[in-house]
Amino acid sequence: MEKMFFINDARVMSKGQVTIPKKVRAALGIDVGDRVTFVVDGTQVRVVNSAVYALEKFQDQMRGEAEKAGFLSEDDIAEWITQSRRDEALQ
Repeated sequence: MEKMFFINDARVMSKGQVTIPKKVRAALGIDVGDRVTFVVDGTQVRVVNSAVYALEKFQDQMRGEAEKAGFLSEDDIAEWITQSRRDEALQ
């Protein structure tokens, strides 16, 4: 996927509100009712789609856990799911 780059600005209103420009919303996959997360790093701020950010953080936290549990391939995981469903059906 090609990295997107553009610059856009917005005016801060009296209550600190900012309208996220349409082009930025489209780039982040943000729609009406969605949430955004502000990631502050020093004087830099990133605005990210909250759902995407949460998934990325979860993936970071889970990285390496499958291998620790003995899952070395997608087939291992599929087999475990199948066996778990069979075990539940027997209960």
